[in-house]
Amino acid sequence: MDIKQIFENNKKWIAKQLQGDPAYFDKLGAGQSPEILYIGCSDSRVTAEEVMGLQPGEVFVHRNIANMVPNTDLNSMSVINYAVGSLKVNHIVICGHYGCGGVLAAMQQSDLGILNPWLRNIRDVYRIHREELDSITDEGEKYKRLVELNVQEQCINVIKTAEVQKANSERNLKVYGWVFDIHSGELIDLKIDFEEILKDITKIYKIV
Repeated sequence: MDIKQIFENNKKWIAKQLQGDPAYFDKLGAGQSPEILYIGCSDSRVTAEEVMGLQPGEVFVHRNIANMVPNTDLNSMSVINYAVGSLKVNHIVICGHYGCGGVLAAMQQSDLGILNPWLRNIRDVYRIHREELDSITDEGEKYKRLVELNVQEQCINVIKTAEVQKANSERNLKVYGWVFDIHSGELIDLKIDFEEILKDITKIYKIV
């Protein structure tokens, strides 16, 4: 790829936006008030706005390897704090995808250097759901199921946070778990039961 082409693409994009709406960049520069916080994977094949059919300014995006939300990660915790406390989002989406390289790497027994502590979080998901996963004999199906379970566990991690619990109490904020199927383009709703999870973890993790 010729990096210079990116700047040519940028000029064409600007012209296209202005043709459709001469005030496009005035509106963009006026600020943001997204309804959704999207936490997804850094995979280059999965782009949040395009997948959801949304425009710039409509979704606040955080991405990392395998769409993780560890409580020790100041990056993701800061994103949640800002999105919920300052931007006042009402929906938080954790979106994984089939064919996730991070999940696949976590399934393999190999030393991946600095990635080891990050991938350990996914291996913890496997440990929690080991009985179900070990009962799946087809490796491809096991891989897909771990992607889904990882999304589920990250939703739980989000629900554990004080900001989310407070926003749910004050304005009924909700958390959703989705998977993007890169083979079909479909978004799959895992139907995470926010209220049931909150109720289940209340004894240990209730903060507000």
